[in-house]
Amino acid sequence: MNNLVAEKVCLVDRTELYTISSPYLSTSVTATVQALTGTYTPAAVTTLTDTLTVADEVLAPTHIFDFEAVTAAFDLFYMAHQAIANAMVQAIDKFVVNELCEGGTEAYTTPAGGLTTSGNVITIISKIISYCAGYADPMGGLYLIVENTDLTGILPAAVSYGFSFADQVLANGRVAQIMGVDIYVIRDSTFVDAAATTASGSKTWTNSGHRVGGVKNVTTYASPRGLKFEEKDRTGYTGKEVVGIGYIGFKQWTPWAALTMDITLA
Repeated sequence: MNNLVAEKVCLVDRTELYTISSPYLSTSVTATVQALTGTYTPAAVTTLTDTLTVADEVLAPTHIFDFEAVTAAFDLFYMAHQAIANAMVQAIDKFVVNELCEGGTEAYTTPAGGLTTSGNVITIISKIISYCAGYADPMGGLYLIVENTDLTGILPAAVSYGFSFADQVLANGRVAQIMGVDIYVIRDSTFVDAAATTASGSKTWTNSGHRVGGVKNVTTYASPRGLKFEEKDRTGYTGKEVVGIGYIGFKQWTPWAALTMDITLA
């Protein structure tokens, strides 16, 4: 099973809400310092509303024939539930990661060679830190999501980043954090181009050759009631049909959209 990272960088809502609304001001409020006069000019602001809508469903169906269930040495229905659940959570994770990359409004193109060139890694991570630094509330910290093929550049950079950190990377065999930025590794081909496919549902993505980073918990994904399963008879077939059902929605909240960085690998 692949690593799952969506819940580590997004807020998650599993209530039964079809929509989630978040009001915000149309303009930022500016404080003015002036000599003592006792007068001021109020700025005109309006309240806008962001809305997360659950617009896609995740399905994973299979069928177990009665003779298979009877003659198998294992509980096929238990194994089917496990396989379905694994497939669905991976599909949801891929959906959220690509929506995260698509929704970020801050754009950055890496130096030539991207993350597979170890000399670029600290520069790329420094870019994330510098852009997001200075906020009073870091919302849970900074992150960078990469694919496993990027480790050919990240690991050499990590082991050269300070003695104690180098030992940690060599011992654990994975990158956990560099300069305070949490590094999450997913499988290659997770960031993709897609338009209304079985991976993207109703969404369109242009994320091939991209990665994503920024501030955690400035986005939300909704999965009402989590996953559920149904076992049902199927006319003309012995055994049972088993299907997993889930619902998914994602929102990059407008006031913080610039805190999610769409990174293009050069």
